[in-house]
Amino acid sequence: METIHKIGRRKTAVARVYLSEGTGSIIVNKKEMNDYFTTGTLQYKVNQPLMLTGNEGNFDLKVSVLGGGITGQAEAIRLAISRAMCELDAENRLTLKPEGLLTRDPRMVERKKFGQKKARKKFQFSKR
Repeated sequence: METIHKIGRRKTAVARVYLSEGTGSIIVNKKEMNDYFTTGTLQYKVNQPLMLTGNEGNFDLKVSVLGGGITGQAEAIRLAISRAMCELDAENRLTLKPEGLLTRDPRMVERKKFGQKKARKKFQFSKR
């Protein structure tokens, strides 16, 4: 099996995942996944597509991720892994789709408008 390369995005984070057959090691930006994502919630998010498809310990993942915060990065990786699992076997799509793992979350930070304090907050109104 050759290496599968997929991209996932969330907010401003972009993750590139290289999936190859191996023992189940996940390297994120040249660090072990448990060192990069310290909380259990984020580790669960990254492992979710592998657990659902029953591929834990079957593949080595090399991930390079940049931009955004730690949660956005974890969710970007999750999307990229999900896409790779679908390319690997079309049957995996049936398990990942109902969980919502193949949908790119479109929510982004709204931009600040001129003449306003923030995106939607206005300056305090003064009658005089």
